[in-house]
Amino acid sequence: MAGSIDEFLKRCSESGDSAYSALRSLLERLENPESRIEARIFLARLQKKLREDDQHCLNTYHFQIQDIYIHPNQGDQSRKKLTMMVIPSIFMPEDWSFTFFEGLNRHPDSIFKDKTLAELGCGNGWISIAIADKWLPSKVYGLDINPRSIKISWINLYLNAFDENGQPVYDHENKTLLDRVEFYESDLLSYCRDNHIELERIVGCIPQILNPNPDAMSKIITENASEEFLHSLSNYCARQGFVEDQFGLGLIARAVEEGIDVIKPMGIMIFNMGGRPGQAVCKRLFERRGLHVNKIWQTKILQASDTDISALVEIEKSNPHRFEFFMGLVGDQPICARTAWAFGKAGGRISHALSVYSCQLRQPNQVKKIFEFLKNGFHDISNSLDLSFEDDSVADEKIPFLAYLAGVLNDSSRFPYEPPSGSKRFRDLIAGFMRTYHHVPLGADNVAIFPSRDTAIENALRLFTPRLAIVDEQLTRHLPRQWLTSLEIEHNTAADGVTVIEAPRQSDLMIELIKKLKPQVVVTGIAPFEVITSSAFEHLLTVTREIGSRLFIDISDQFELSSLPSSIGVLKYLARTPLPSHAAIICGLLRNQVYTDLEVAFVISEEQTIFDALSRSVEILQGNTALTSQFYYGCLFHELLSFQLPDRRPPGEREAEDVKSSDMIGFASSAVSVLSQSELSVKETEKPSILHMDVDQIFLPTPTAVKAAIFESFARQNVTESECDVTPNLKQFIKNTYNFTVDHTAEFIYADFPLALFNKLILNCIEEGGSLCMPAGSNGCYLSAAKFLNANIVSIPTQPESGFKLTEKQLSVTLEAVNKPWVYISGPTINPTGLLYSNEEIKSFLTVCSKYGAKVIIDTSFSGVEFNCSGWDGWNLDACLAGLTGKPCFNVCLLGGLFFKIPTGGLTYGFLVMKQGFLSDSFHSFLGLNKPHSTIRYTAKKLLEIGEQKLDLTGVAQEQEKLLATRFKLLKETLEKCGWEVIEACGGVSVIAKASSYFGKSVKVETDGSTWEVKLNDTNIREAMLRATGLCINGPCWTGVTGYCRFTFALDDGDFDRALDGILKFKQLVN
Repeated sequence: MAGSIDEFLKRCSESGDSAYSALRSLLERLENPESRIEARIFLARLQKKLREDDQHCLNTYHFQIQDIYIHPNQGDQSRKKLTMMVIPSIFMPEDWSFTFFEGLNRHPDSIFKDKTLAELGCGNGWISIAIADKWLPSKVYGLDINPRSIKISWINLYLNAFDENGQPVYDHENKTLLDRVEFYESDLLSYCRDNHIELERIVGCIPQILNPNPDAMSKIITENASEEFLHSLSNYCARQGFVEDQFGLGLIARAVEEGIDVIKPMGIMIFNMGGRPGQAVCKRLFERRGLHVNKIWQTKILQASDTDISALVEIEKSNPHRFEFFMGLVGDQPICARTAWAFGKAGGRISHALSVYSCQLRQPNQVKKIFEFLKNGFHDISNSLDLSFEDDSVADEKIPFLAYLAGVLNDSSRFPYEPPSGSKRFRDLIAGFMRTYHHVPLGADNVAIFPSRDTAIENALRLFTPRLAIVDEQLTRHLPRQWLTSLEIEHNTAADGVTVIEAPRQSDLMIELIKKLKPQVVVTGIAPFEVITSSAFEHLLTVTREIGSRLFIDISDQFELSSLPSSIGVLKYLARTPLPSHAAIICGLLRNQVYTDLEVAFVISEEQTIFDALSRSVEILQGNTALTSQFYYGCLFHELLSFQLPDRRPPGEREAEDVKSSDMIGFASSAVSVLSQSELSVKETEKPSILHMDVDQIFLPTPTAVKAAIFESFARQNVTESECDVTPNLKQFIKNTYNFTVDHTAEFIYADFPLALFNKLILNCIEEGGSLCMPAGSNGCYLSAAKFLNANIVSIPTQPESGFKLTEKQLSVTLEAVNKPWVYISGPTINPTGLLYSNEEIKSFLTVCSKYGAKVIIDTSFSGVEFNCSGWDGWNLDACLAGLTGKPCFNVCLLGGLFFKIPTGGLTYGFLVMKQGFLSDSFHSFLGLNKPHSTIRYTAKKLLEIGEQKLDLTGVAQEQEKLLATRFKLLKETLEKCGWEVIEACGGVSVIAKASSYFGKSVKVETDGSTWEVKLNDTNIREAMLRATGLCINGPCWTGVTGYCRFTFALDDGDFDRALDGILKFKQLVN
């Protein structure tokens, strides 16, 4: 046997590779149960032989066997040392790893007992084996990217699992180390991830200095690589694409994120952290990823002499951050990397702090969901993620929302259609909160969603247009100024017929004013000292009922999103008594912990007619409520309801008060006309989902870049105002798209939807005594809004021969007879026809408008997707406007949105650009406009920047145009096959077609045993198609063109196919 040892050592002495080859052969004998005893005895004799020349063993034979004392103060029941082999190409036990093990020792004995854990960067495996020996875990996975490390670790495992005679060493649970420990080659946690291993503990002692030779890290890692390269893996790391790379901590950052993926919810991660970047930087690495951090051990160690810190010196050249080193072990004043490098080169000894951090996920399930989203193609935004919070209440609110948002963006290819009254899910959650926490038995059909409290109040007043309204002085801030300045109470001469009197919130003073002035509408909150009981509310109900006033009570200041909400007298009343028909509750949701300026509001009414009208007012005046706002507050409501047992308390019996009311004011005549005659959205039912070909929304898949921008906007903290300032990018966007130069005197106004901006312009038109001139065949939503506001509308005739396009001649004829004209032009893409105005056409229109001194609203909201446009070269508005010398009151504004030109997948953002002098000086109603939240502005700016750089979205936009061209072709073929006359579209997402072969014919629909039959005409074809096929289109009442219906086709693939089937089915049903 002595001869075989000599032969073995002779072979090893030839080179490091020869030694490794000999050791690998020895491992094969250890792995074989038949030769294991002999091989282990051979190792014992080899160790004895090497003790004679221990100092020179590593240099002579390229390996060494040494003892590591791990439990010097333990009793006899635990081994005091491990016998470990090392080779030059792997990480050798030194201060770095000894300090780490000392940190692990500071944990209680239960930390690893019966747990499944992994060690990252296991080197020769000594820490994995020591953990298994001391704490008896269920399983330890020692992982290292160096294949030679794994082979040597297995040898060390056999060295310690068997005694010198080759017999197993059993612990008191009758297991050996071989039962508890396994070693695998793995890039960080890839082995565990690929094999679906869930861990309860992760420990790591891995490199934290960038390789001074970055190219070296790109080599393929094999066990045949050079010893120098393999050893460098122990000291250096490559850039990982994380912000922490600038501190050399990128590999740790990746390890943490991979750990979040595979660790169990209550698991713990423990990492050795060199203090070179500074303790604050090290701690933040964990905290911004949603981990609670505990520093359990800290000391100083000498900087390893074989580690080149020049990479840190390079980082300091371009970064204000300074790394922390010390001169020797006793130095207490930090020096930077450059000074440390120079001191070390001169022969000095440098040291750095070394800490052991233990960390645990603060909200594990939610944080894991967030990182699951990030790894699915969104790694680039992980550097923006910040889950560190000083206030736990903020963390408890924001982290669940980010997890919810991540789930929505990850699981849904697009944003869904939501009714203007608000997301059904959101309304259900509000009603559920009311039932659970305030015992008010409401349903989703009692809750209407508004963009804000101010919007809800203004909409209510416009809906009724009262001669006189009394409004709580704290709620008048954003109401139109002319309402607040008129003194004509008896014979109102205000432009839109509303006079508002401000009143104190105190109920006795408010009631006295109501009795004296007899207003038709009252809007008020409840004073703080009157909030808890319902008596003030009941007095207001009684007085307004007797007077005949409609009452809107605001509870925003008292309403709490809490599991123990404060008592509110108004809701106490509703718990025992239904809300009277003349009253409604307004509540603005403002009191969140994270986004103090993120608002959404809801209105409660138990009178169906009032509820429906209020819901419609959002559709008519604002378009909708921002979906992300509903997502955010919906998540808060969901968190408060998720742990409650459903229907635990049956709803209490409510007694309705049988009291006759005085006559109440009805809806304004313009509102009645629109609500009864205009074609508005279809009310959602419990039936299978309606196919919406009646909304200007793109339901195509949301691009990855858009999802990333949305998530990043919510994930970041401390976003600066400049990062949300869309204006510079929008100026460039308008210049690039329409050749329209916007100077510093122009004003930019923003809203969630372009429709809200359009309505503010119409109000200015009304105030000036102007006439709104709209081409026949314009967007029905805009026309309904103008009618609702009681604008003086002049229809400009259009002809089917030209596709209902506006012509220079007809525009001139119309403006000849109109005083103070305001001209609305949809373009370049015309909604709803999908035709295009050429540059020559828009120039001719502007020339005519200049001649007659018209104010022109160019609505680009539906432009940006042009697919059949050969020969169309776009617009040059600067050239069109140059040299126009008409009346001085001529002016142009640009109305638009970013949801067509940029493929935002349904995210909306409206803008209005007005040159100086467009609005009258007295017009101030933009005060009440709902501006996009900072997160939406951040997203819009990000997408505009991506567009400027022609990244990501350019290809998506081109693919979208190709898809829509194909969609239009298929839709046109199907419609024509079914007898529709289709007008050729060139862009946009809609087409109009004449149902000439259908009118006068009958259709019969049988549902649930009942039969509905009708003879088709302009007024009922939409309802007939909806009843018969579930397909919702816009009828002639919406298009404003006799016989023509509108079909939008930016649906997802499945819905579009079902829509085509619906058109075919309807053809078969018509007799």
